Amino acid sequence: MRPAQRVLLGAAVAVLAVIAVAAFAPQLFTPLDPLQTDVRQALLAPSPEHPFGTDQSGRDVYSRVVYGAARSVGIGLLATALAFGIGLVVGSLSGVAPRAVDAVAMRATDILLAFPEFLIALVVVAVLGPGPANVALAVTIAAVPVYVRLARAQTRTLRNAEHVEAARILGVPGPLAFVRHVAPGVVGSLSVLATIGIGTSILAAAGLSFLGLGPTEPTPEWGLMLSGGRNVIGQAWWVSVFPGAAITLTVVAATIVGRTLRSRADGRLS
Repeated sequence: MRPAQRVLLGAAVAVLAVIAVAAFAPQLFTPLDPLQTDVRQALLAPSPEHPFGTDQSGRDVYSRVVYGAARSVGIGLLATALAFGIGLVVGSLSGVAPRAVDAVAMRATDILLAFPEFLIALVVVAVLGPGPANVALAVTIAAVPVYVRLARAQTRTLRNAEHVEAARILGVPGPLAFVRHVAPGVVGSLSVLATIGIGTSILAAAGLSFLGLGPTEPTPEWGLMLSGGRNVIGQAWWVSVFPGAAITLTVVAATIVGRTLRSRADGRLS
């Protein structure tokens, strides 16, 4: 890895570390209440007292961005974890299932992959109704096909590997051989994909919240904050810019880390 890439990776990891601390311990970054309103201080520009300014209700934007990390990142992590687990189970079973079952599963996966993930998530939320839990479920359903496809491909590749065949010849039962020798390889590949998928899930969840399908006011959530500031963007740009910057930094940092892990994994495989 070149020095510039190391610096970029280090910066991405540092950004994710700061966001993780903000999500778990926001009080370390700000003592202000993100829900406290004061109409006399509405739409104040960034200042030492309010580094990110205030919104239409006089709430401190900085504290809301900090506290919003838990919800925005949490929805993305939950959706990625669920998609990881479902994709691992369904993809692995499809990889060892009879050809007819595998064909049906893959055709269903191909149909879902033909549509953009955000469109699928939007349709799911339209059916289930708005809310944080439904947004997480919608993003999960939209992301599952990619994990299923990769898990199935890795399972079919690894189950015919020499060390798996050797284990079977030695009398190791098929399910045990799968758990010991196939599943770890599948989990490793999906873990790399999940690192990249976290950013995609956060972005999708923020997009749904921006459309008013996620958490509701006065919940501090980046997509909702971005939506709330769009009508005053000309008068108070900071209301939308700072939550938008938080989304961008998180997604870019997660993508950098994920792509680095994927390139390393591809190098080991080659």
